[in-house]
This record gives sequence, C-alpha cells and structure tokens, in this order.
Amino acid sequence: MSDRSGQDRPVSVLAQPLRLPSAGRLAACLGLFALGAVVGVAGTLVQPAWFPGGLLLALAGEAGLCLAAGIVLRSRAGAASAAGGWVLVVLLLTANRPEGDFLFAAGAGSYLFLLGGIVVAVICATLAPVRQPNGRTVRLGK
Repeated sequence: MSDRSGQDRPVSVLAQPLRLPSAGRLAACLGLFALGAVVGVAGTLVQPAWFPGGLLLALAGEAGLCLAAGIVLRSRAGAASAAGGWVLVVLLLTANRPEGDFLFAAGAGSYLFLLGGIVVAVICATLAPVRQPNGRTVRLGK
C-alpha cells in the first residue's frame, strides 16, 4: 500500500486478511495436545509418589513441554495446545468413578498439582514467542 508520496508503508496487522493455519500446523497442534495429555497422566501418577520431588518433577515436565511447544511452533497456539491437553486430562482424572476409585487424594499435594499446573500452563502460553509480521526482527512500535 502506498501513500500520497508514493512510498510503500507497512499494512497494519489488523487490516490484513485472515489466514487459516496450514494442515501441518493443525497436525502439530493436535500432536502437542496428545503429548500434553500424556504428560498430564504421567504427572498424575508421579506427583503423589515422591512428595515433594514428584510434584516438582510433574510441574517441570509440564513447563518444559509447554515452553518447547511454543518455541517449536513459534506461537502461543503450540503452548496452548499442549496446555489444553494437560488440563483436560487432569480435570477428567479428578472425577470420582461410581466404583469409588480416584487418582487424586484430598491432600495439599494434589491441590498444588492442579492449581500449580494451571498457573504454569498460563504462564508458558503467555510467554511463548510470537512471529512478527513481515518477518521483522524488531518489535512493532519501536
């Protein structure tokens, strides 16, 4: 887009048409969702085993997955996909079954795992690197 002086000026990100993600990017997000679910199940089993080391190990595993997913896809969608899989599985595992079986005891470690995991997921999804429009290396507005 050019202005009255004939010079090209950058188009605002909001004025650009909406681009749908590619099939590879969607497949990567689905894979990260499934990997987040696996990390959630593993964390659920590890965190009560060696308290407090198991709790820290489970939360570190989730943080590592979410940060790596954000870095690999260079977007918040990668971190959010992994975090979404983790949160969904962990919340499903907290429900009691009709037989009375459960995986989470009513203790401080379980609550720290649930709340700490959600906080870690939000932090990692927020801090994930994002792609700059037009491949610029500096932030917009500078």
